[in-house]
Amino acid sequence: MKIFQGRIVGIEVDTVELPDGVRLELEIVRHPGGAAVVAVDENMRVCLLRQYRPVIGAWLWELPAGKIDDGEPPLETARRELAEEAGLAATHWLDLGSIVSSPGVFTERVHLYLARGLSAMPTALEHGELLEPHWIAMSDAVARARNGEIEDAKSIIALFRAATLIGIG
Repeated sequence: MKIFQGRIVGIEVDTVELPDGVRLELEIVRHPGGAAVVAVDENMRVCLLRQYRPVIGAWLWELPAGKIDDGEPPLETARRELAEEAGLAATHWLDLGSIVSSPGVFTERVHLYLARGLSAMPTALEHGELLEPHWIAMSDAVARARNGEIEDAKSIIALFRAATLIGIG
């Protein structure tokens, strides 16, 4: 039963059957999913955004990221968000897998990518986005993820996965 449908999420109460036959009524937040990008330049710096998040009333360090629009492929979401938020295009893309943000209640799956071969292009922020792009040494970004300065889960996971692939610890 649909409870609410907003611009981004919908909330439903559904009856589900578990593999052991038990039936449960669950509240499910339906989300279209998203993509996040670890954009690393030729100097081994990563683009991090300092973004204001009104839901928690704080500035966070995050990777360029956003929600999948109208069923677009996740890589297209990643390309679009990198351009819109960071003003970057990339010639080389590597899939870093995906994560589920909170599988007990949300259907959201975030697809993670490493982008290389970067070039500048104009940004196109959405209404209400307040963010500042910063270039930080990849090793420093990983250290920030490790010490808790970066709190955003998708960014932490993507940074660690990318660092492993490119040999930065």
